[in-house]
Amino acid sequence: MLAVPELGLQGLYIGSSPERSPVPSPPGSPRTQESCGIAPLTPSQSPKPETRAPQPPPFSVVVAIDFGTTSSGYAFSFASDPEAIHMMSSGIPCLFSAAQVQRLDRGACSALLYLHPPSPLPMLPGDQQPCLLKADTAMPLTPQLGIQGELWKWEGGDPGVAHQKTPTCLLLTPEGAFHSFGYTARDYYHDLDPEEARDWLYFEKFKMKIHSATDLTLKTQLEAVNGRKMPALEVFAHALRFFKEHALQELREQCPSLPEKDAVRWVLTVPAIWKQPAKQFMREAAYLAGLVSREDAEQLLIALEPEAASVYCRKLRLHQLMDLSSRAPGGGRLGERRSIDSSFRQAREQLRRSRHSRTFLVESGVGELWAEMQAGDRYVVADCGGGTVDLTVHQLEQPHGTLKELYKASGGPYGAVGVDLAFEQLLCRIFGEDFIATFKRQRPAAWVDLTIAFEARKRTAGPHRAGALNISLPFSFIDFYRKQRGHNVETALRRSSVNFVKWSSQGMLRMSCEAMNELFQPTVSGIIQHIEALLARPEVQGVKLLFLVGGFAESAVLQQAVQASLGARGLRVVVPHDVGLTILKGAVLFGQAPGVVRVRRSPLTYGVGVLNRFVAGRHPPDKLLVRDGRRWCTDVFERFVAAEQSVALGEEVRRSYCPARPGQRRVLINLYCCAAEDAHFITDPGVRKCGALSLELEPADSGSDGATPGRREIRAAMQFGDTEIKVTAVDVSTNRSVRAAIDFLSN
Repeated sequence: MLAVPELGLQGLYIGSSPERSPVPSPPGSPRTQESCGIAPLTPSQSPKPETRAPQPPPFSVVVAIDFGTTSSGYAFSFASDPEAIHMMSSGIPCLFSAAQVQRLDRGACSALLYLHPPSPLPMLPGDQQPCLLKADTAMPLTPQLGIQGELWKWEGGDPGVAHQKTPTCLLLTPEGAFHSFGYTARDYYHDLDPEEARDWLYFEKFKMKIHSATDLTLKTQLEAVNGRKMPALEVFAHALRFFKEHALQELREQCPSLPEKDAVRWVLTVPAIWKQPAKQFMREAAYLAGLVSREDAEQLLIALEPEAASVYCRKLRLHQLMDLSSRAPGGGRLGERRSIDSSFRQAREQLRRSRHSRTFLVESGVGELWAEMQAGDRYVVADCGGGTVDLTVHQLEQPHGTLKELYKASGGPYGAVGVDLAFEQLLCRIFGEDFIATFKRQRPAAWVDLTIAFEARKRTAGPHRAGALNISLPFSFIDFYRKQRGHNVETALRRSSVNFVKWSSQGMLRMSCEAMNELFQPTVSGIIQHIEALLARPEVQGVKLLFLVGGFAESAVLQQAVQASLGARGLRVVVPHDVGLTILKGAVLFGQAPGVVRVRRSPLTYGVGVLNRFVAGRHPPDKLLVRDGRRWCTDVFERFVAAEQSVALGEEVRRSYCPARPGQRRVLINLYCCAAEDAHFITDPGVRKCGALSLELEPADSGSDGATPGRREIRAAMQFGDTEIKVTAVDVSTNRSVRAAIDFLSN
């Protein structure tokens, strides 16, 4: 039996036999003392984890927020009808009189007009009663407040781009206060005077900054377009608060009787490749935004994006999926005319079934994809988003269609923004890197305008497209270049070594389709290489399907490249029809049934540093520490869970800790992690401190039954099978809960 020295708040025992008599305390090396000097009371053994089925509390509604790199949105469903998924309304309500609606330019509306029942657009008496103009999909609402018809119009938007979500753009005032989010933020910033725009804080595509930060903390800063910095936590909280207020307002409109307290379960999506600090950061931002309180932490779930997509895809009917292998030569799809006809029939059916913009899934397993599959069937989900590609492998378990993760989530920084970066590099080749940097700094709003123009053309790119693509250059760009360089942009194009971009007489950059497709190649190649490396793993042999999901998966360039590369393997590449909303809708389903993924793989090895008895021949001499005649091995890595180990949902790893001295109010234990499965010491290469387990202790009752003076056992149970590492703790002597938390942001 081993013990630890008196180390103040850091000293403790670890083990499962607190009743044993204490022995003389061993000295600790500086490293071990710094890491809370833990030693097992019994010889170190592999823990026997226990599985406890989670019991989520009931909620009236689930609201999922898909916080993306380039675009974001929310969706929700009620517990009474969980598979009816309602998409967010895409704009702000506006009131128009009947005459104003009659005079409205229909060409200005991106959405269609539906009346219920079908009839001519009504003229309301006295031209006083308003018709509601609200942005959403082209689906009707039940008439409200005597309104006979409702016109739906998109707020903001880009030409040629479907507006199912809103851009991840945040605008703060020069004083740092919230102004707007999404299209409103982007358009307002675009319309600012160039000199005034320099004072405003505009953030876009900032999500992946917290993933790339090597030392992410609660004080990490984000840089706005104008170069000013703000705490990243505040930036994310502003965005989440926007969605919270928007969603709650819409919920109150649809369900006025919805109780305020504990009615909503919130779900936030994050990439599966994010590490624990980034996940905790999103949770902290949600607390700051007021989505939930720390006391009601179970109201917030963190959903992994490819998992959410997998949950949704398994619920789809076969006709809601597009098999890329069925495409005809030349890029067309077999049966294209029939698909168009069926789309109109499906639209009419959806109109008949609902007055709201929502997705209906079948009420039973009949017709769902997982009902057509057999137990043990395996598939890959490739989530191709704005910032990353995220890969996960699932095995279907029957009869309920639950999922088992076969290999830890993998991926890399290969998202749609990579194409944007390639375009920026192309501009640098033509106009000079120094000019582009100066233009972005001094004309930030015009730069945003240029990226919008490129985004619209990027979405039309395809491997079989004929004809060149025109990209509008803002007048501010043309004028600024002439003033900076003394000649016009046409001259710059002629002098550059880029011969596949010409100057159009309409004042546009004219780019060949081949040149546009070349901008995709670095990102697309990175995605394919990651998928091929995953498929080569022995754990994923026997995969039959690959689901291509995420906003970037809408790209015909990516679809064709993936099919051409992987089709030869006999792998079916399947794309859901609503590919850009797959993650968001799946996150709603995950919130209704978070236990659907029954088994996950641990991405890293986790453990703590301990003192063990020194064994000659097994332990290195430099770890030997002798005191009071006892020989100790310092810095031993005591493993909780190994990398790539399968961990069931609710499975617990239990450890018991004893404070080093009576009256100790807090126990702090440093956690370590590494990618290797066989680390032996916390000083081994690749092992790093990743967090701290904190146990807050109430004063012990001296007269508690079974309590031994000076020997107080705190039993901690850690769960590694969920999307986040969770911990609970109990004071064994009193059976009271102990406040416990794991902090990954304090390093």
